[in-house]
Amino acid sequence: MTDVSIVVSYDSMETVTISPKFQVVIPQKVREAMGLRSGEKAKVFSFRNRIEIVPARDIRTLRGYLKGIDTSFVRDGDRL
Repeated sequence: MTDVSIVVSYDSMETVTISPKFQVVIPQKVREAMGLRSGEKAKVFSFRNRIEIVPARDIRTLRGYLKGIDTSFVRDGDRL
């Protein structure tokens, strides 16, 4: 599992071209930062007037992802 945090500003966004077959090439910087490999599956959907591409990762790769996270919080008085 690769822990990836990407902060993107508008100035650092890459521009891609949509081919006549509606294909796009994910820029090398993005592929490397996300740990993408050739043949890997991704989910594609529209969200708030933009196209989102999300790698389809096996749920087992998330095991231990939140290890050590602080789960304590203050409960309302009427809750157990």
